[in-house]
Amino acid sequence: MSQGTIKKVVIAGGGTAGWMTAAWFSRILRDDFEEIVLVESEEIGTVGVGEATTPYIHVFNRHLGISEDEFVRFTKGTFKLGIEFVNWGRQGHAYHHSFGPYGRDYGALPFHAVWLRHYLENGADRLENYSLQSLASINGRFMRPTGANSPLAEIAYAYQFDASLYARFLRSISEAAGVVRLEGKIGRVNLGDSGAIESLSLEDGRCIDGDLFIDCTGFRALLLGEALGVGYIDWSRYLPCDRALAVPTARKGPPAPYTRSTALSAGWQWRIPLQHRDGNGHVFSSAFIDDTQAMDALLANLDSPPLADPRPIRFTTGRRETFWKKNCIAVGLSAGFLEPLESTSIMLIQNAILRLQYLFPDKDFSKADTAAYNAAMAREYEDIRDFLILHYKVGTRDDSEFWRYCRHMDIPEGLQNRIDLFSSRGRIPEERGEQFRTPSWLAVMIGQGLMPAAPEPLSLSIPSDAMKTWLSDLRSVIGNCLTRMPTHEDFIAQHCQARLSESA
Repeated sequence: MSQGTIKKVVIAGGGTAGWMTAAWFSRILRDDFEEIVLVESEEIGTVGVGEATTPYIHVFNRHLGISEDEFVRFTKGTFKLGIEFVNWGRQGHAYHHSFGPYGRDYGALPFHAVWLRHYLENGADRLENYSLQSLASINGRFMRPTGANSPLAEIAYAYQFDASLYARFLRSISEAAGVVRLEGKIGRVNLGDSGAIESLSLEDGRCIDGDLFIDCTGFRALLLGEALGVGYIDWSRYLPCDRALAVPTARKGPPAPYTRSTALSAGWQWRIPLQHRDGNGHVFSSAFIDDTQAMDALLANLDSPPLADPRPIRFTTGRRETFWKKNCIAVGLSAGFLEPLESTSIMLIQNAILRLQYLFPDKDFSKADTAAYNAAMAREYEDIRDFLILHYKVGTRDDSEFWRYCRHMDIPEGLQNRIDLFSSRGRIPEERGEQFRTPSWLAVMIGQGLMPAAPEPLSLSIPSDAMKTWLSDLRSVIGNCLTRMPTHEDFIAQHCQARLSESA
């Protein structure tokens, strides 16, 4: 017989993970709980490097009833059509990994099968020419989807925003919906006879009991890692970067509708344009460059003067062995860390919350539910891990010890199989539930310089002239759509301009 339903949820830690969880539980599941408590301390800082997102955030915000214009204005945000990768596959080269589709299918053949045949036979054609999002990024344009049966109807986008302001925005929503916020540091996690968490003791003597505990305590994983003893799987042999330096800089020129990632000698540097400033950082491997050299490289590659001293962050890429144990689930950095190369941190938080809702427990904490949750989260972390490794593994850079290591390192078998399959005939298998689909793999593989040895055999039946005319028509349609889009700066000014005189 069931021990009863969950009535009190305790969220340990605030930041983006804590307040996203609190907002979802209080707004979507509010009738299911008697109390939702969030414990955090103003004295404990947050990592705050995740200022860029993927389009999945639309689902989260829409269900919370958030006005997009209000949200972008409050977070001093901008719109993101994708990521520009500079100097990754080779020095002096740049490509865009943009959201949304490339071209359209040719009957039963995927677009990329036809384009690859054309490229292998003729060359001198950029994949970006078949993506409205890529061309809009390059030309500094943006608009929301509109119309039907047109690339303008399929515009896919995400956001670039101040993560601390997003947490503040969600806090106001959560507290208005009844979440109780307690200020204080957790001094001890108290376990019962069954090994489950009974309560949290704060340093000031207060004791917070609960039925379900959500660990949002960051890298430390105070509940799941330290108290419940769940170990950490280290993936640094695949993704050797283990440190970052983050620094804001003054706004320079109109904000671009994309995030930029520039490969450096022992890692890479991000630039995320917001309305009031740019977010910048250098992700690097301490095995190949020291902190001073990394700092010098970051400061030498800034577009404008820094507004503060660079803030150091240390991490180990990987994930927890399990994400849910007993009555505790880790969300955010306590669950694992994948460097922000593809802006996946907030997406992982969101998906953890949505999976928990689907498998929400009662006080029995079914082993089947726990196992299903852990398997799904493990698969997602591994899928994203492999996609990130692709950026490092494929390419021709050999100008530093770091890049030579990346080119020759062993990689997971599944990723190697994907690379081999594409290298043969340009085929891209799509696994069920993957967050990065065919267009993403295509953009990065081609962008990094990976080309198949021969085209898809079924594409060879298309007459050459017909193929060229079809591709030319696609370019014309996308080019005409581009002319209808306003500049990114004008769109923001018209719809969601922040009051930049307010403090950041």
